[in-house]
Amino acid sequence: MSDRLPWWRRPAAALSVDVLLVALFAAIGRASHEEANPVVGVLSTAWPFLVGTAVGWVVVRATRRSWPVAVAPGVTVWFATVLVGMVLRRATGQGTAVSFVVVASLVLAAFLLGWRALGAYAARRATRHPSTAR
Repeated sequence: MSDRLPWWRRPAAALSVDVLLVALFAAIGRASHEEANPVVGVLSTAWPFLVGTAVGWVVVRATRRSWPVAVAPGVTVWFATVLVGMVLRRATGQGTAVSFVVVASLVLAAFLLGWRALGAYAARRATRHPSTAR
């Protein structure tokens, strides 16, 4: 087994995945409401959640002294993404309807925790079956 970390366990790659998934969340939401100006619209929807993602990464790094690439610290990233995102949306006059909070929480949990869970599963599987790991 190589001493090199899989790509998804590298902090820069993991942060990039989180950022892309938060942007995808915003893009899907905007597309489902057929809103105009896709690039600026996605950025205006995504920025509060991206700030929350950054806060989550900083909190994990400061409290655990590790990078949030596993599922457990990913919960902190997810929670901060939703909480800070909603607080900033509310502060800037964007919508925070209960239905939106629920949907955003569920989708962001699936995105931000899902890729970490898949990575953890793949790592466990590779450890158990080294002949099939690549």
